Amino acid sequence: MANGARDDGSPARPPHVAMLATPGMGHLIPLAELARRLASRHGATATLLTFASTASATQRAFLASLPPGIASLRLPPVDLSDLPRGAAIETRMSEETARSVPAIAEALTKMKETTRLVAFVTDIFGTDAFDAARAAGVGRRYLFNPTNLHMLALLLRLPELDATVPGEFRDLAEPVRLPGCVPIPGSAILSPLQDKGDPCYRWMLHHAAGCREADAILVNSFDAVEPEAAAVLRQQQEPGRPPVYNVGPLILTETDTKSSPRAACLEWLDRQPARSVIFVSFGSGGALRTEQMRELALGLELSGQRFLWVVRSPSDQGAVSDNYYDAESKEDPFVFLPEGFVERTKDVGFLVSSWAPQIGVIAHEATGGFLTHCGWNSTLESLVHGVPMVAWPLYAEQHQNAVMLAEGIGAVIPVPEPKRKETVAGVVKELMAGEQKGAAVRATVAELQKAALEGLREGGAATTALAEVVEKWAT
Repeated sequence: MANGARDDGSPARPPHVAMLATPGMGHLIPLAELARRLASRHGATATLLTFASTASATQRAFLASLPPGIASLRLPPVDLSDLPRGAAIETRMSEETARSVPAIAEALTKMKETTRLVAFVTDIFGTDAFDAARAAGVGRRYLFNPTNLHMLALLLRLPELDATVPGEFRDLAEPVRLPGCVPIPGSAILSPLQDKGDPCYRWMLHHAAGCREADAILVNSFDAVEPEAAAVLRQQQEPGRPPVYNVGPLILTETDTKSSPRAACLEWLDRQPARSVIFVSFGSGGALRTEQMRELALGLELSGQRFLWVVRSPSDQGAVSDNYYDAESKEDPFVFLPEGFVERTKDVGFLVSSWAPQIGVIAHEATGGFLTHCGWNSTLESLVHGVPMVAWPLYAEQHQNAVMLAEGIGAVIPVPEPKRKETVAGVVKELMAGEQKGAAVRATVAELQKAALEGLREGGAATTALAEVVEKWAT
């Protein structure tokens, strides 16, 4: 995009975009990658606004690794002590955003004085920040959906579903059917919608209404992974709905790690045959119950497959999202593994405590499968690198992602209930070496990889969609 010139003939300042990332690396990473793409392709600069509640060492290191044109600004802390101890993640994120609106407005006002601020972008839990952007006089306000079109379709239809679905989603006899989407069983619908009496349900309704305040909705997905939903949402026939742009896949770009030693798990992968290892990780926020962790361990052992497992301490009292705000295990997670497991599997398995360089692992030629919680960032990373998946969803939209990926396109094999060692072993063996369902999933993922990479090239679907958005900044 041409930046033009000022009235005095001097070059115009580059377009600047402010982006609000609500808590969670799964929200920050794709927004940061969107900023990277705007910088590299369109000469834009950006400021990522983050919250004090998630100012972890991991987040600070990530922000410090971004290129010079992408700045970050941490918002001042807000008091959330009045919230119940067990308040849902979605409630905490929403309250934190709503209480930060004055600070966001002030930050945007100052930004307008020092940059050519052309747009404000927030993710789906930050719709209250549109008030801040309006107060600061920011002309274009965009919603960024870090998940997929199925999630967006659900949000856009939520007020209607709220009015027409009696009782709880989990009790529905029939799946929820949305235009262009895979039918989703009520029990697999987005977890904050599973209890209408919980404040997070009202928050989701609030954000569903806020979606329609955006000038456009940018989605971290691509047509090939949910083609029917893409076709439906591309049609501009619904009054009051912003246009939808598929700008994905936006996944973590490898940062410069030359100065740090190579992770031991990558060195272990170097010694394994091609496509022979299944990577096991439940994202930065997920936690299994102790019994689930035991069955998973024994299932991996029983499968006879090579595995690389990011082990975290289990959570029996708290929620399966216990690690959301802090992914580091508070205790040694290995003490929860079955007795003798580490010794028995030392020749085929590699265990990592709490964290592994996921992109490096998934991109490694030895990695042939991924047992995943179906968080959307992890899913896209798998598809971009052509790695088929076993689905073990935990919370948020992960259950409906798993249904969409299994029933819609066949990119995953779900772990059936009950999740016992025999079922875990069966799906792991099928994914890695099976000649029926496993072979079909592997072939599907290879095709999706091609489509994802094609869309990111010059003239590709994602590149063209983003260029259409940027073009409006010149008017």
